Amino acid sequence: MQAWLCENPVGVDALVWKELPTPQPGPGQVLVRIHAASLNFPDLLIVQNKYQMKPELPFVPGSEFAGVVEAVGEGVRNVAVGQNVACLAGTGGFGTHALAQAATCMPLPAGFPHVDAAAFIMIYATSHHALVDRAQLKAGETVLVLGAAGGVGTSAIQIAKAMGARVIAAASSEEKCALCRSLGADATINYSEHTASGSLRDEIKKLTDGKGPDVVYDPVGGEFAEPAFRSIAWRGRYLVVGFASGPIPSLPLNLALLKGASIVGVFWGGFSRQEPKASAAALAELAQWYAQGKIKPVIDSTMPMSELKAAYAHMGSRGVKGKLVLVNPGA
Repeated sequence: MQAWLCENPVGVDALVWKELPTPQPGPGQVLVRIHAASLNFPDLLIVQNKYQMKPELPFVPGSEFAGVVEAVGEGVRNVAVGQNVACLAGTGGFGTHALAQAATCMPLPAGFPHVDAAAFIMIYATSHHALVDRAQLKAGETVLVLGAAGGVGTSAIQIAKAMGARVIAAASSEEKCALCRSLGADATINYSEHTASGSLRDEIKKLTDGKGPDVVYDPVGGEFAEPAFRSIAWRGRYLVVGFASGPIPSLPLNLALLKGASIVGVFWGGFSRQEPKASAAALAELAQWYAQGKIKPVIDSTMPMSELKAAYAHMGSRGVKGKLVLVNPGA
């Protein structure tokens, strides 16, 4: 097998494409021949030694991938050799083969292409856990999605609409706002036309008739977090999904008191480990929604696996709409 190896986590430039022994699956594991792997923000952090999970060196980055099962280890019952699967393994995806725990693999129904599958679990499982489980979103409520043109943002728009909510999508350009509207967003906010100190709150107030959003979905953090939280409705739920902008904001807790609002952490990885049956049920529902056409990953572009470094650079430019997917030759 071949893979991009991280021997020193000092950044993308240190990654090296190497030939490695093809591993054999142990108990509970599967060997997957990778057809496609998506690039996610944690995949950048992990090669910079900035992610909360720090794998033993050397390691192959690539948290999410899809392909065909080539071998199974002892005790594996949920997937079989020759089956198409999507896996969220944390590492291993940027290569031709990878080991994954069978429990982290989602069997793919017929008609679910590998490119879509490689871009599916992380964003949709996160947004399903956030909106369905943590926010207990109800039909007719209003959701403000920050960073709405990114991977998790686009999935949040689609899931919120599938649940009957009204969606306000916030993104950094008119082109990205247009994408959000094409996915079903009822209204959009272009960050570049507003300031965190004033006009962003005014725009949110205008678009919610002064009530504020019932749910704020925030995978971005940074300067817009506090004005979004200040705008939240009574009994609102502020979903802390991630910090793609870099800085981790400090929210004034007195506002949670005054608004009767909740600040709710969203960590799908912990949820899937602590509550595996609930997580599996959520994935099954998402697969059904995909088959029904309610949700579909937005693919910014596909690139050859050999161009991983260029894909990282594209992601770092903040120009990505949806997900970047790397594909292996002949896949």
